[in-house]
Amino acid sequence: MFVLRVKCEDKPGIVAAVSTCLSNAGCNIEESAQFNDHQSGRFFMRVVYSPLTESAQETFSRCFETVAQAYDMIWDVHDCAEKVKTVIMVSKADHCLHEILYRWESGNASIDIVGVVSNHEACRTLVESHGLPFHFLPITPENKSEQERSLRCIIADTDAELIVLARYMQVLSAEFCEDFRGRVINIHHSFLPGFKGARPYDQAYARGVKLIGATAHFATSDLDEGPIIEQETVRITHADDPKKLRDIGRDTEKLVLARAINIYAQHRIFLNRQRTVIL
Repeated sequence: MFVLRVKCEDKPGIVAAVSTCLSNAGCNIEESAQFNDHQSGRFFMRVVYSPLTESAQETFSRCFETVAQAYDMIWDVHDCAEKVKTVIMVSKADHCLHEILYRWESGNASIDIVGVVSNHEACRTLVESHGLPFHFLPITPENKSEQERSLRCIIADTDAELIVLARYMQVLSAEFCEDFRGRVINIHHSFLPGFKGARPYDQAYARGVKLIGATAHFATSDLDEGPIIEQETVRITHADDPKKLRDIGRDTEKLVLARAINIYAQHRIFLNRQRTVIL
């Protein structure tokens, strides 16, 4: 099976044109979803389809060029059998990493982990016990640019598409965020847009909130401001101190991040300015 993703200016006839092209090429539609954003006038569509003959995929790719040009589409096609090559980045906290490794090892994540990068040695044993490369890239104010160059080399050498910040407690440069726009997923231990930055559970406790949460979003040059992919909340009480909030929050963080990774790996995310469309 394959996933076709399309985005363009909204016009009449797009769904019919896509469906007809697939049918004429000898492909069967397994799943289809679309969204018309009336605010921006943009149209988004995701179609899962199966070629019914050996030549159907090649025929569709060739014929769809004409449809795409007619509607000025931005489009791509992904083979569902190919897992997304992924680099995981982590600091000391390992709860999100544990969850990702478990899902990957059990076959419940459509990603191929090609390496783990950390600015600390704390997770080396865990990573290497899973037979994965561990890259120790310590960071200081003096070597930040050099460290990021090394990170870029790892991404290039492994041909990684997705970079996951699994509680990686360092701020990436604006240049890195821009160069990998829409490919870096961060988990923030807060229900954004509230309590941005450091120590969000302490901020939440100080305000006496009754809900805490976690937010998975794309990393951008603006700290904790990137397009949101997935969120979850948990009810708490006045009796829960910051340590208790952190304990409760870890479960939420790892599940939200795991869901966001799966959403990405299934090619469901469309960037729509500062927002996401999930189909």
